[in-house]
Amino acid sequence: MECTGLGSHIEVVEYREGADPITVRKLPGRVSYPDIVLRWGVTSSRELYDWHLAIIKGQLQRKNGSVVLLAADGAAKVRWNFFEAWPSKWDGPTLNAMSNNVAIESLTITCEKQEQG
Repeated sequence: MECTGLGSHIEVVEYREGADPITVRKLPGRVSYPDIVLRWGVTSSRELYDWHLAIIKGQLQRKNGSVVLLAADGAAKVRWNFFEAWPSKWDGPTLNAMSNNVAIESLTITCEKQEQG
């Protein structure tokens, strides 16, 4: 239903050269990637929750995966790949008998690298 957190950030390292004490030089530093957050309506599938549960039980399972944007006809248009990922947070649905809202689950996936495929 929803995916956020696709991207990357390059740290900016500033330094001054001894011969030019006024000008600050800027170089690329460490690269980091945000957590990917997936949100979906509750289903009977337990695959993502069970992956998270395995980590709670001490069984770290890193996986590679993809987020794929589909066209109206179901054809893949754009793909974002993530690597060495594991689910760091699962949020269950908010349940309210007085509401007609869809029950939404979310999973936060922490990864070491992302790239557009």
